[in-house]
Amino acid sequence: MAFDSLSDRLNKALRNVAGKGTLTDNNMEDMLKEVRLALLEADVNYRIVKEFLDEI
Repeated sequence: MAFDSLSDRLNKALRNVAGKGTLTDNNMEDMLKEVRLALLEADVNYRIVKEFLDEI
């Protein structure tokens, strides 16, 4: 159940960026913010989330 919710949130974030047509810094920031929130709400450790997003 929790995995489905996380998967849905991540897919939504990616679809939002894909629907913009042009990838901009603002689009990326918005997507990464959504990914960060989705991971944290799924109880992923903060340090893991930070390291993961730093690699993107």
